[in-house]
Amino acid sequence: MLDFFPRFADRFRHDEKGATAVEYGIMVALIAVVIIVAVTILGGSVKDTFTQTRCSMVNGTFTASAAGTSGSATCSK
Repeated sequence: MLDFFPRFADRFRHDEKGATAVEYGIMVALIAVVIIVAVTILGGSVKDTFTQTRCSMVNGTFTASAAGTSGSATCSK
């Protein structure tokens, strides 16, 4: 009986499957946070870039939105 506990403790210390799953979960959560922040920061400028490209393809005039406003860029002929 006394030999059981040291062997159990050794086996418990070498079993790292649970810790690995937790580490992967933390990594996935951090990657999700980085993606959300990047989309939030770059979203408006990417939208303006696509609007400008679309506008130049139809020979229109591109008017960018002012920085910090909730308006969007426009394209007029």
